[in-house]
Amino acid sequence: MPQTTVLTVGSLHYDIMVRADHLPRKDETAVGSRWYPKFGGKGGNQAVAVARAGAPSRMFGAVGADDFGRFLRQALRGAAVEDGFVSTLSGVGSGMSVAIMDAQGDYAATIVSGANVLSDPAALADPALWSEVGLLILQNEVTEALNIAAARHAKARGIRVVLNAAPARDLSQDFKSLIDILVVNAIEAEMMGTAPVEGLSSATDAAKQLALRFPAVIVTAGSKGLAAVDADGQSFALPAERVTLVSSHGAGDAFIGALCAALVRSKSLQQAAIAASQAAALHVSAPE
Repeated sequence: MPQTTVLTVGSLHYDIMVRADHLPRKDETAVGSRWYPKFGGKGGNQAVAVARAGAPSRMFGAVGADDFGRFLRQALRGAAVEDGFVSTLSGVGSGMSVAIMDAQGDYAATIVSGANVLSDPAALADPALWSEVGLLILQNEVTEALNIAAARHAKARGIRVVLNAAPARDLSQDFKSLIDILVVNAIEAEMMGTAPVEGLSSATDAAKQLALRFPAVIVTAGSKGLAAVDADGQSFALPAERVTLVSSHGAGDAFIGALCAALVRSKSLQQAAIAASQAAALHVSAPE
């Protein structure tokens, strides 16, 4: 039976979005124009993006026994993401965030992890979780212990592991050795030791630097595009799609979901990156 399901192990956040003319500076109280709730968390957003890109999507994570958790679970189901391996934990709140978005579509956010850092790694041993899974997505909004446990289960089954190393943090050598494809943005690449990424040329240099430590790497450079090195050591760069920006919020997650939906269908890294770039461009140009 073909292994076409993408499993995402990661975070789920109830996002409170605030619209304002500008992002506040330190000690400034900015006046917003509206606020609204939104499904979020890098894990949840990526799992939904996988489903939107047409691949079977399954989520492993945790929410609290609260209204936020019920909202998050309903959103997963509404997006055709399997939520049977999302645990509901009592005595802890669901993960949440507050994000402020300015008139240009840029944003800043603060997250409170809640239940996301309390997922039980032992639950990853359930064979049903891995049924028909062909690719695993991880991020850095859950504990590294959970990520390592998930990656080990994947590797034992011959399943490739994609890490979106966001938010940036130090990775243990144990975890690095389990990653097949690393995806980072310009800031995350620099925080992992590359020179600053300011365009496609420097993104290519950064991807080549990181490829000395990981089998395959994609470095995204926002409006400039992306650069990558595949598992055969071949590098390529793609300019960004030309669109009118509405909001950059969630663009990286849309990129990861589409990338992995293509990879699980046996597309090459370059083919998958093209599909992902198109999905991200559509996401940033669509009204919320």
